[in-house]
Amino acid sequence: MMAKLVADKTTGLVKLVEERALSRKEEEKKKKQKENHVAYLPKDCVANILVRLPLESLQRSRFVCKLWYKMVNSSIFIDAHLCRSETVLIFLTKGPMTSIPQEKPNTFSVEANLFQPQFLPLFLMDPKSKYYIQFMEINDGKCKMGEFNATCLGNIRATCNGLILLDNKMKKGGVIVMNPVTRKLIALPVGTSFPPHNESYGLAFCNSTREYKLVHLFRDEMHYIGCEILILGTRSWRVVDGPYLGLFSWFGYNPVFAIGALHWVPDVDRSEYIVSMTMDNEKFHKIPLPKSSRSRDRIVEMGGLLCFVTHEETNQIDVWILRSLFGEDWIKQHTIKLGCLKNMVPLYCSRIMGEMIFKDKKGFLCAYDFQSQVMKTVEMEVGFPINGCHLPHVNSLVSWQIEQKGEDFGD
Repeated sequence: MMAKLVADKTTGLVKLVEERALSRKEEEKKKKQKENHVAYLPKDCVANILVRLPLESLQRSRFVCKLWYKMVNSSIFIDAHLCRSETVLIFLTKGPMTSIPQEKPNTFSVEANLFQPQFLPLFLMDPKSKYYIQFMEINDGKCKMGEFNATCLGNIRATCNGLILLDNKMKKGGVIVMNPVTRKLIALPVGTSFPPHNESYGLAFCNSTREYKLVHLFRDEMHYIGCEILILGTRSWRVVDGPYLGLFSWFGYNPVFAIGALHWVPDVDRSEYIVSMTMDNEKFHKIPLPKSSRSRDRIVEMGGLLCFVTHEETNQIDVWILRSLFGEDWIKQHTIKLGCLKNMVPLYCSRIMGEMIFKDKKGFLCAYDFQSQVMKTVEMEVGFPINGCHLPHVNSLVSWQIEQKGEDFGD
């Protein structure tokens, strides 16, 4: 009898210990789940947070999970991010002015990533022959220099939505398309080869097909203008009808992409018209200007529209807007009257801030705010090349590859 009581008591104690241990495990499990619990957010909320991140943070954030990676790489997200991205100036520098330039760790070389290093000529591997790809943001009269930690050997020939076109120094007449943010790049097949002063490249996006097109104009010995087009992602150039004889006198001005077309000013001075090529049907058109274009006048893209900036008088600049190539006339949108403006050459109009950036004859930059009607001299950082080619650019995630569409999200 006594043995049975002891056995029952022992069994009860064991059961009690087991129950307490199980209870403790359950409490610890609930506590851990509570600590690790993240409140559910709808996909559109997550997307609206991610699209507002700085580009560097966004690049890292897409690797957090499969959902974020798929979201950030979707075409809808990339388009939304592009719409929120500000215009910058992209340019090339020779790096530190030292006898032996020192590259930063993990510097991305365009040519080394396209070709095996053992096939690169020795003189092309010389650090002194490399250009550093950099950009500059301008905001409220102040500039901020940025870099992609990337080098190249060729010049920048064109830009569009974050893509840049580079000379391919490894192939005569060849070019390279690259997104310096994502570092995606592709060497394009060689087209018709002409000296740079007898050719012009334009990079544009076709809304109807959602394809990026590279347009190449070239002038032969008989002064006829030929034209060929390459759709990015394909491997062959396609010949199309060029502008008729006499429309172009030179190719000195880079074409501007706006309102679904590429636009060229065809003469260095006193142009009465521009030459436009619509991307949908790949046809050329002669578009009259509201007044003759002089050497310091320019066309620029302004809020998706085509803008003609002209010097009316020594102290006056007029800004004309064209909303469509067909059925629309030029409209004078703004007049700038601020002292001596005759040497101010417009470079671009910022997408978000709405400021127009000018460059004077000494190479210094000025920013005009249309709302406050104030012109500010930009405070330049050390290292910005006053001379040289500076092209408007947008730091984006854009690719020439057709990406998955993804899910929509609100503003």
